[in-house]
Amino acid sequence: MTTLLGRFKQRLRRFAQKPGSADLTPYRALLTQVNARAEDIGKLSDEELTEAAAALRGKDEFTKADLVEIVALGREAADRALGLRPFDVQVLGALGLLDKHVVEMATGEGKTLAGAIAAAGFAIQGKRVHVVSVNDYLAQRDAEWMGPLYRLLGVSVGWLSQSSKPEERRSAYQAEITYASVSEIGFDVLRDRLATDEADRIVPEPAVALVDEADSVLVDEARVPLVLAGSTSGPAADPKLAELVKRLRRDLHFEVDDEERNVYLTGAGSELVERELGGIDLYSDEHVSTTLTRVNVALHAQWLLHRDVDYIVRDGKVHLINDTRGRIAKLQRWPDGLQAAVEAKEAVQTTDAGEVLDSITVQALLNRYPEVCGMTGTAVAVAEQLRTFYALEVLVIPSNVDCVREDEPPRLYATLEQKEAAIVTEIAEVHKTGRPILVGTLDVAESERLSRKLAQAGLECVVLNAKNDAEEAAIIADAGSFGRITVSTQMAGRGTDIRLGGHDSTDRERIAELGGLYVIGTGRHASSRLDDQLRGRAGRQGDPGGSVFFSSLQDDLFAQYVPDYDEAIEVAEDGRVTDSGALHTMEHAQRVAEGVHLEIHRNTWRYNKLIEHQRLLLLQHRDQLLTTELAWEELSKRRPERAEELADIDHEVLVKAARLIALHHLDQRWSDHLTFLTDLREGIHLRALARQNPLDEFHREAIPAYQRIVPDSWDEAEQTFAKVVIDADGAHLEDAGVQRPNTTWTYLINDNPFSSGLEETFKGLVKLVRRR
Repeated sequence: MTTLLGRFKQRLRRFAQKPGSADLTPYRALLTQVNARAEDIGKLSDEELTEAAAALRGKDEFTKADLVEIVALGREAADRALGLRPFDVQVLGALGLLDKHVVEMATGEGKTLAGAIAAAGFAIQGKRVHVVSVNDYLAQRDAEWMGPLYRLLGVSVGWLSQSSKPEERRSAYQAEITYASVSEIGFDVLRDRLATDEADRIVPEPAVALVDEADSVLVDEARVPLVLAGSTSGPAADPKLAELVKRLRRDLHFEVDDEERNVYLTGAGSELVERELGGIDLYSDEHVSTTLTRVNVALHAQWLLHRDVDYIVRDGKVHLINDTRGRIAKLQRWPDGLQAAVEAKEAVQTTDAGEVLDSITVQALLNRYPEVCGMTGTAVAVAEQLRTFYALEVLVIPSNVDCVREDEPPRLYATLEQKEAAIVTEIAEVHKTGRPILVGTLDVAESERLSRKLAQAGLECVVLNAKNDAEEAAIIADAGSFGRITVSTQMAGRGTDIRLGGHDSTDRERIAELGGLYVIGTGRHASSRLDDQLRGRAGRQGDPGGSVFFSSLQDDLFAQYVPDYDEAIEVAEDGRVTDSGALHTMEHAQRVAEGVHLEIHRNTWRYNKLIEHQRLLLLQHRDQLLTTELAWEELSKRRPERAEELADIDHEVLVKAARLIALHHLDQRWSDHLTFLTDLREGIHLRALARQNPLDEFHREAIPAYQRIVPDSWDEAEQTFAKVVIDADGAHLEDAGVQRPNTTWTYLINDNPFSSGLEETFKGLVKLVRRR
């Protein structure tokens, strides 16, 4: 009877859980076994502990008993090497990761240590592990921080960043565990795909990806293509054009759509521009693909991209801001002339253009790994997407100590000005007590505007945004100090704990009595998970804390996703909206935003699946060219007389020359194919007007185009082989006009195939490009 009752309770619990969540019960049983091993393992010397971990290596099958043993060894190693004894919840997290789940652990519960124990467990099984971080700082910090733990377990570890040199990257990838940001791994994979010598490739075959901030990487950035482009000499943006569009008047010369994502000339605007440019016809064959495009890009740069929101200007250069993390997107830029247009707008030196050589989405990059797991503080909200796109389930780990944070109801105001006035008043009132305050803003401009208003009110604050992100760790570490006011953009993925009393916990008890850290959100994010991550900065590990979010009817979230809201509402004297319907509508706007992003993700992946399939097939052919004598065999068969002329040259030289020729033309055809697909996708949604399915039409044109790549590349390679000079030094390809890019660009763009009316309405802005 007891057994039946237990089974019923378990099924009831599973039924109550959200889709995509796993049952914690089996892991609690394993935890009991891990705890039972603690006393015996504690008696081992350091050398014996290392030997015990080594004894687990080389097994054909890793059993549950082995899993228990490695986690028990990992707990003891963490205690000795780091002075950190993992709590039971961290052990549960490590067990869940080793079972290839996405574990949800509350902010401050020690995900880094749980992930390190799991990474060591995978490595001891003989699996190479990539710990995928959200930025370079966390990759280096965590690799160095967890290093003593790995060394005690006999596991090698490395890390890499944007500034890592090729040999440093090779060394990092040779380690059993490699810490790196998702973009750095992706860009290295792209560079390897264009290698002309097998020895130049540095990324090993993928095995295990352990993803930190898994919801951000696997969902928020999943549809973002990482792009490798070759340098080409392109025309810089015309400063005169930038000055011209500044003089245009909105609604007279140009119009901006309701979501402020697209801008286009009116008839009057076209006439003015044509007159100012010498009486040209913008829509003639001569100018429609050149001058008109540059005018539209200049308009986009002038009216849709805003300084201190989308980018900042520092040291005479335009630096992009990562809009999900509030940091500078280092060494990144926009593509397609947009970067140069923004630079012309800001009167700084402009950069060159480039052509796309290859690309890969973050989702496709991570799907290369046979095994994927991850950890984050907010996974249940995206459990459906994790299951749909990655076949992953979420394992929710309870907090080590119950959260006692007090989350106040959201406050809504009629106007932006009234909201910010109320925020300043709230900060002033709380600050009188000495309670530390963390204010989370949505962008740089807002953080600086708020800091000025606080200064006018006689309140001193510390600002953390993309302009001073180098001081990030120190600012965040002391955000819990007595009397401290910290204003920060985007707290997601900061990776540094906020301790009550600051980094040395001075006045901790005093601050706890005041209620702990007080978090104020100045607006609702497009994702409720980002709100939760900001809230989670307070009330860590059972500390007291509080949070409240302010919003206004003029916030971008409300304006974009509930643009037609015009109901009569009750407004207090200070502008606060007390109408429950309006409060509900703000929540609705956030859900709409989340739904739109999910729909874009789904439709983007439908297009990218075909492209990724084509890419994998092409890579198989490219690998044959790179690792065998296929190129020489094919070209000498096509041009036997040319092969006869070269008979006196060393065979290895001829093989290499033929390989370089074939690879060049194959890569060029693939680059052209990607350009064709980009152009095709940009207008494919219009096929719906003719009652055609855009996705079907995309496939109908993309498949025949792909099938011509290899034959066309062989034809071109044959022509080059016939005319290029080949001697003992190899093929003189540059003399024959066959030249690979001598510099490359790497960048990211927000990808959206515009395959439905919904997506067309919320058309994404091309973003984030990086030059290497």
